[in-house]
Amino acid sequence: MDNLFSLEGKRALVTGASSGLGWHFAQLLASRGAAVTVAARRADKLATLCAEIHAVGGVAKAVSLDVTSPDSVAALFDMHCFDIVINNAGVTHDGPALKTSEDDWNAVINTDLTGVFRVAQGAARALVREEKTSGSIINIASILGLRVAGNLSAYATAKAGVVQLTKSLALEWARYGIRVNALCPGYIETDLNRDFFASPAGASLIKRIPQRRLGQMAELDGPLLMLASDAGAYITGAELAVDGGHLVSSL
Repeated sequence: MDNLFSLEGKRALVTGASSGLGWHFAQLLASRGAAVTVAARRADKLATLCAEIHAVGGVAKAVSLDVTSPDSVAALFDMHCFDIVINNAGVTHDGPALKTSEDDWNAVINTDLTGVFRVAQGAARALVREEKTSGSIINIASILGLRVAGNLSAYATAKAGVVQLTKSLALEWARYGIRVNALCPGYIETDLNRDFFASPAGASLIKRIPQRRLGQMAELDGPLLMLASDAGAYITGAELAVDGGHLVSSL
């Protein structure tokens, strides 16, 4: 194990861990020695993930967590304190702004922005309560929080809020030794989007990425580990884009 990215002795929380990036991040942190708590609204969906981590010698447990519920979030952090928090839970709504209902808007904002704040606040309160001298909160944002795409007004707004929230919390909490950073993935291939990117519309979008390809989940490993570990001890308030150059593509 590379000592630079070692997480031995650390306790980590990954929200939204029942699929996709959250599932991958949990396995990654466990492989580096962290004791991982994986969270989602239905803890039973996480049994397979925990079994996979245990099978390779890792430490993991599952908890029920609804980031849209203040009571659910408070209950978790009343009982636990984590050195590393991957604030990953999120939803999206794909549709024109003119046809986006307030219910659709509120569902995205309450999960992707307010939920991120709830978890970050709960994590920081626990670290201060336990008089810890360090902690790392990584908010999973998106390049859509830095630029926009059509039919994603609620999601883009929420992710832009996450980026600015990250900077604000980093400023406030540096005095407690708590680092807060935003990881901003570009288009990363997952089971949920693979069919779309194999379509003509998806192929056209890929052509707009300077590297002319989708990112793979493993290509987020280095950036995430840097922000989570002591390798990133002097990094806080950063927005780290991992996007194959998409943000710097010509207009």
